[in-house]
Amino acid sequence: MEGLKVSKGNITVYIHPSKSKQVSHAVLRELSSLLFTFSQVFDGVVLAYDPNSLDICAKILPGVYPYFGVKLNVNLLLFSPKPNMLLEGKVVKLTHDSIHLVVLGFSSAIITEKDIREDFLCKTKRGQEVYVSRSNKQHVIKVGTMIRFLVKSFDEEILHVYGSLIPDHTGSIYWLENNLEVATHNDRSEKKRRIVPEPIMPEQDVVVGELSALDIVQKGKNSKKQKHQEEP
Repeated sequence: MEGLKVSKGNITVYIHPSKSKQVSHAVLRELSSLLFTFSQVFDGVVLAYDPNSLDICAKILPGVYPYFGVKLNVNLLLFSPKPNMLLEGKVVKLTHDSIHLVVLGFSSAIITEKDIREDFLCKTKRGQEVYVSRSNKQHVIKVGTMIRFLVKSFDEEILHVYGSLIPDHTGSIYWLENNLEVATHNDRSEKKRRIVPEPIMPEQDVVVGELSALDIVQKGKNSKKQKHQEEP
């Protein structure tokens, strides 16, 4: 899945003077406060951290409470989805108008009706809504299905993803992995329809024209040969 990255950074953690005897615990507590929040500095949601080194020299800040800053090197695992990236999520709710998902267990996502390709038809089976592919009846999306979808946008404040199922290489992960050739063929066919203009009569005309020119040359050679034979 795309949208995940590891970022290395040098940061400064400010510790209350009452925690001066337990600096390590205080640093880890401050780092924990960054989890599952969007960081403008690192451009992503912090999922995990791994502090590498801790500077033994702290800088004391002047003020009523003399906080001291501790510098450290840290590796951060970030969730940073961008448009046109492929994400994976678990379907938690289906309606005729939308598909609702959870990504990585914490970020919600939605795919609205306009972003679901026409190949998928919403049906009600046994009292539950499911999406079934018109071209491949075994390609089914229901509650609990893990699907792969394209990112349209990401709301950094509420950690909400807006996705799309328009491309052929999106849908149920289980079906896509077992029918990769079918999905690739459909995707290539769609690209070919967009690239090659219809109708293709000009190409046929060119071919016919070339054949006609060859016929004319051949007739010219035959005529000269016949004329040469008639001369004494």
